[in-house]
Amino acid sequence: MTTKIEALLDRIKSVGTHTDLQSLIEHIRDVYDVEHAVYHAVNGAGDQFAALTYNAIWEPRYREMGYVQADPVVRGALRQFHPLDWKHLDWSGKLERRLFAEAVDAGVGNQGYSIPIRGPNGQFALFTVNQSSSDDRWARFTKERARDLLLLSHYVHHRAMTVVEPDDMTSGRELSPRERDALSLLGVGHSRGQVADRLKISEHTLRVYIDTARHKLGALNTTHAVALAFKQGKILI
Repeated sequence: MTTKIEALLDRIKSVGTHTDLQSLIEHIRDVYDVEHAVYHAVNGAGDQFAALTYNAIWEPRYREMGYVQADPVVRGALRQFHPLDWKHLDWSGKLERRLFAEAVDAGVGNQGYSIPIRGPNGQFALFTVNQSSSDDRWARFTKERARDLLLLSHYVHHRAMTVVEPDDMTSGRELSPRERDALSLLGVGHSRGQVADRLKISEHTLRVYIDTARHKLGALNTTHAVALAFKQGKILI
């Protein structure tokens, strides 16, 4: 193993919270000098969790447009166990072309490499790195880093499940102070950017707090989470 991958695997062992996992994904992005790194998981009950570095606009847009139904990456990952190089997927359909164009406009990058991961209890996850790059340069990168990325994907997933699965993907747990602060500020009308500034955290870290709170409350979306937290007396607005 290289020193780089050894250091990353050691860091994974220290991940104990959603915030740690988000920081780890940002660190992986920086270590491999790619534009984005993403870990997205779905457990056996259908609950979702993500740690990612995309801008705050792209993820809601992806959900709003229902792009998951047309995403060749998702379709490919559900059918096979091997890593997916995005340039080899079929983007020829009208919706697929629109998805790709919007993703590039949102800064996702024109190249991607996704590794499907499956767990014993119906878990499914994707570990992805993205970059804006020529085909030749991307081919060299994936050839040189394929082993590292495969190891990282499974180590990250294993650690993430110890953080997320036992408790955080179920409702009814107490909100942390940061989760209460985030929902309270959203509840009085602040934007996510304003909330992140007030709490002195990045918008990506804020998203981790919001998603964690939403899962604990069993909420369908952020607005629902604010309403439930207020109704249950967990926050004041």
